[in-house]
Amino acid sequence: MTAQINESELTTEKEAIANPNLDSKATRDNQLKSWLVDYVGKKHNNDNDDVTVEMIIETMAKEFPEFLLAVAEENWIRGYRQAFVDIEVGEKIIKEQANTPTEEGTND
Repeated sequence: MTAQINESELTTEKEAIANPNLDSKATRDNQLKSWLVDYVGKKHNNDNDDVTVEMIIETMAKEFPEFLLAVAEENWIRGYRQAFVDIEVGEKIIKEQANTPTEEGTND
């Protein structure tokens, strides 16, 4: 028996790695954000007030790449450390399960 796959339920790679935060509109809820949104809007020749997070990242990548690089490096290092913690925890759980007798062998 083979399962039918509905193609409309499949997720493309692009959809799987898409970040919905990139399309969100930046708000001006403090002085720095107001300045940054205005600056990016002018750089992108944006006639309306719609400045997205993606537009800000693009502008920062062009004009202040060392800032984004520092953020990316820190994020990568934290993720790498977390991976090792996850591995250690997983190994501990496997060892504990291996040392715990199963209920299948009991006749209660």
